[in-house]
Amino acid sequence: MSRAEQPSYRADQRPGRTDEPSRRTVLASVVAAAVAGGSGPAAADPSDTAASEAAPARTVDHRSWTTYADWRAGTAQGTRPVAGARPGLVLGTPLGTVDYTDPHTGRTAAWEYATWTSPVHRLAVPSTEAIASWNASTPAGTWLRIDLKGTYSDGTDTPWYVMGRWAAGDQDIKRTSTDDQTDGRSTIWTDTFAIDDASTGLRLASYRLRLTLYRRPGTKLTPTVWRVGAMGSDVPDRFTVPASVPGLAQELSVPRYSQEIHTGQYPEYDNGGEAWCSPTSSQMIIEYWGGRLTPEQLSWVDPAYADPQVCHAARYTFDHQYNGCGNWPFNAAYAATFKDLQGVVTRLTSLTDLETLIAAGIPAMTSQSFLKEELTGAGYGTAGHLMTVIGFTAEGDVIANDPASPSNAAVRRVYPRREFENVWLRTKRYNASGKVVSGTGGVCYLYFPARPSARQRKALAAVGVR
Repeated sequence: MSRAEQPSYRADQRPGRTDEPSRRTVLASVVAAAVAGGSGPAAADPSDTAASEAAPARTVDHRSWTTYADWRAGTAQGTRPVAGARPGLVLGTPLGTVDYTDPHTGRTAAWEYATWTSPVHRLAVPSTEAIASWNASTPAGTWLRIDLKGTYSDGTDTPWYVMGRWAAGDQDIKRTSTDDQTDGRSTIWTDTFAIDDASTGLRLASYRLRLTLYRRPGTKLTPTVWRVGAMGSDVPDRFTVPASVPGLAQELSVPRYSQEIHTGQYPEYDNGGEAWCSPTSSQMIIEYWGGRLTPEQLSWVDPAYADPQVCHAARYTFDHQYNGCGNWPFNAAYAATFKDLQGVVTRLTSLTDLETLIAAGIPAMTSQSFLKEELTGAGYGTAGHLMTVIGFTAEGDVIANDPASPSNAAVRRVYPRREFENVWLRTKRYNASGKVVSGTGGVCYLYFPARPSARQRKALAAVGVR
């Protein structure tokens, strides 16, 4: 993912950003090539009655390991599962010690380490893309790495790809993605695995995830991992998506925060304002679920700044390689550092999915891109922007907390249903210069309780998250 894809609400008009290839631009071209080559799933012709009445092809597969049985099913080398209300994985007996040189500080330090490797997950949707996400605690003096190794549909394997080096804090290591990972058939774009040329018919058929847990030598410290998983998808290439039928009128009471009041704050975390849509949206939903930061945690923030918790979210979602706060899994992992919260990155397939979640009390963060005239009431265009869906009007229009607003009071917006679902779910669009560029294809962050209610579990299962 390049700087051009950093979620920012005026990226279509901002010189310098749209000239660079973005993560989503590259990924959309992969899907476009698949359709052009006839190897990808084709959209049904609405005039074909049989096709329009058939169930839509499944395009997303989400799998997570979360239970004690899940942790026992993996291959542990120096790690061990722990039971309890929130089962997890911890570092038991280290395999040894390894030196790690932080590319962002130049510091080299020795770390004890141990690993856990998941069973092979065969994707129900042979995929052009995959995104890992995880939930963990990393006390000071600990951190973790997440790797993915896949098997292609032709039976050959990918290398082990680094999907993230992560810590909740930023004193031991700088959390970071890793650039320049490719085998000539697939590539890691910041946080996303992508098949390079989907027109060949090549897909990711299965994968394993590997966790490496690190701690300072000679201590008993350990990270604790509660959830690790990945979302594979093969979303068909499309400029438009089928219209959904409204089915819910409900609004959740979610705090409202503007990213714009932070413009110019903390240049070391991408300068606030338009670059902070992702952490601002994350903080809204974290607080909806009761997550609060203490005065001690916020003591580093300039007391002259309003909503210091938004500054905190920016700092602790910041990806030092990407040089921005828009790393999708880093945001989900940040949410899970709050007591009794989980976070995942996935794709949803319709506004009906969002209605299912809202009905169960679960708001969602959606990633979309559009020209100013494509989303009535927004007042801006964007190459990638996160906002929080909090409900639906009686007419079925989308109620969103849009952080790209001049004040907290202006954050609540109502967007036309048909426009919103199209700019969120499509994979291709035209930018202001008339060039075909990418859409986000339904990317969504979901944050929810560690112990969801029966109704919440049912809603999450209905959208493929367990």
